[in-house]
Amino acid sequence: QVQLVESGGRLVQAGGSLRLSCVVSGVTFSRYTMAWFRQAPGKGRDFVAAIRYSGSPYYEDSVKGRFAVSRDNAKNAFYLQMDNLHPEDTAIYYCAASSSVILSAIRQEDSYYHWGQGTQVTVSA
Repeated sequence: QVQLVESGGRLVQAGGSLRLSCVVSGVTFSRYTMAWFRQAPGKGRDFVAAIRYSGSPYYEDSVKGRFAVSRDNAKNAFYLQMDNLHPEDTAIYYCAASSSVILSAIRQEDSYYHWGQGTQVTVSA
């Protein structure tokens, strides 16, 4: 059974930092492309960042320079370091995984078929 478990979300002030974690079980983690998506209240789920099995990172434009993805294949873990948080970063953050993502579709939600339950990040002004 595949499981993705996120953690690390909480309330933080604008300008602060958080590190989200996603621990994966039930798959050969090193072969998977991992991604973070987020869903703000009343909106759809949007791409935030991804990292391929090769380690190459990809980011949504609004988080470039503030967020960083990383992975630890030995721990089956995937991370999102978020610095200089803005109130508009408030959302539920979801971890996603796929072994068959093509590069041109790495930012698309339907490229991923394993999802975590989400972790709430709230940034106060």
